[in-house]
Amino acid sequence: MKATATAGSNIAIVKYWGARDAALNLPANGSISLTLDAARTTTTVRFDPALKSDALVLNGRETGGAALAHVSAHLDRLRAFAGVRVPALVETANTFPEGAGIASSASGFAALTVAAAAALGLRLSERELSALARLGSGSACRSVVGGWAEWLPGTRHEDSYAVQIAPPEHWDVRDLVAVVSTEAKAVPSAKGHERAASSPLFQARLREVEGRLPAVRRAILERDFHALGVLAEADALSMHAIMLTSAPPLLYWLPATVELIRQVWQWRAEGLPCYFTIDAGPNVHILTLPQAVPHVAARLRALPYVQQIIPCGPGPAPRLIPNGA
Repeated sequence: MKATATAGSNIAIVKYWGARDAALNLPANGSISLTLDAARTTTTVRFDPALKSDALVLNGRETGGAALAHVSAHLDRLRAFAGVRVPALVETANTFPEGAGIASSASGFAALTVAAAAALGLRLSERELSALARLGSGSACRSVVGGWAEWLPGTRHEDSYAVQIAPPEHWDVRDLVAVVSTEAKAVPSAKGHERAASSPLFQARLREVEGRLPAVRRAILERDFHALGVLAEADALSMHAIMLTSAPPLLYWLPATVELIRQVWQWRAEGLPCYFTIDAGPNVHILTLPQAVPHVAARLRALPYVQQIIPCGPGPAPRLIPNGA
């Protein structure tokens, strides 16, 4: 009873911030993202009756506490689905820093869901896998879908899942992830979602997102990079405005985050096709086109506060790796 799966992280173009139902991870609004090819999590799940309890090895180190409890709770959902109560060893590794606003929980719980389901012999549809992954981490439902994905918020477990807007090959938009900090954020996203509704701007954002979703869908289907970039920047700033005005306020940005925003605006004024978006963390995703990647990457490398650049393109749905190879 063993399987290995790999899944890509995703970058949200229209983001969700705030939950309608925290227990079921039902979001307050729909969202749209691009699954990434290079920012990935690979996870092996082995169910073994000889184990006394679940165990977690994260990036080569045995891990307990809240991380193990979170993984065990998710495995319990899949074990209940399969009608078994066998402990599991979970070995997982990322190609990028976790807990730093690059959606490691999205790729992590997508890979965990797909690997555990396969190890248990469950034959689940993409929709079922997406809904199950959402219970572990909301944005993981989008990482179960390749390419451009939309999370339908729903009102109950069964109708809150992600669907594909367009496959990876539809449009080769690049995401250069500029890492300015690898530190795990002090306030996890789950805690931030709890504060969202306290912002006086929250209801206005929900109305704003309703109009933004169809505009982003249209930009993707028509391959309109300018429209996509403008919408992505506006939505990122809107989400962080909710954080800044919640009670208590939440600030994930560092001085380097702000400087990168200013740099992207300057580079675009000089003719480079580039736009930023930022998830719940300090690191900046720079959206660009293939022909501009060398130029944008060179400028990023020249900035002393950029520790690492993770170049990504559109990624596929999670896949099983035979024999964990």
